[in-house]
Amino acid sequence: MRALIQRVKRGGVSTEGTQRTIGPGFVVLLGVGAGDTEADADLLAEKTANLRVFSNSGGKFDHSLLDVKGEALVISQFTLYGDAARGRRPDFTAAARPEEANRLYEYFVKTLGAKGVPVKTGVFAADMQVEIINDGPVTIWLDSRQL
Repeated sequence: MRALIQRVKRGGVSTEGTQRTIGPGFVVLLGVGAGDTEADADLLAEKTANLRVFSNSGGKFDHSLLDVKGEALVISQFTLYGDAARGRRPDFTAAARPEEANRLYEYFVKTLGAKGVPVKTGVFAADMQVEIINDGPVTIWLDSRQL
């Protein structure tokens, strides 16, 4: 499972006539790979909630999303598994099948919320417009198979 985490001043998603917004916190672009399990989601949810990338009064990364009472906007993003090594069109065969990806995406959202993080989401497999006002900018890449 892969997560591209951006620390944001504000984030939002619009789809199917609805808009959801957060401010300050994380926009998490989440990709589910073939073979991923609940253990991968548990690991990434724990890491996301406790990732210390918010500055203390001295400017040092010292506070987590939980510490600053930030929110998370989690967007499904199968394209994180795109392989563009050959040709010009990415290959997405490493991504999980949609049914399993949706199940693990929902599991990640529930797990992150259970840790005390207020979570909003996009709509799985929908065409979405995502607004990210990156703070810093700070962007962190996590892959459960490399943690």
